[in-house]
Amino acid sequence: MIDIRPVSDLRNKFTEIEASVQEGNPIFLTKNGYGTMVVLSIEQYSELINNVEAKLDEADRLAAASDKRLSHDEVFGKLRASIE
Repeated sequence: MIDIRPVSDLRNKFTEIEASVQEGNPIFLTKNGYGTMVVLSIEQYSELINNVEAKLDEADRLAAASDKRLSHDEVFGKLRASIE
């Protein structure tokens, strides 16, 4: 279940939020009723970033090995199709 809390909980209930995050549950914080940030464990953040970095490195290698370039519409059209 998604855990949405006011940003004031970060100060007032830090240990509770820390425990939840360490269990692998991200915490979504709001300010004045609007989403403002997400709190993740260092491990979750590293996994997220490492995956992005690996994909960017792979894209760089593929681009260096080929003269073919895709347009914006081709790239995002394929991406939208894979998501749907």
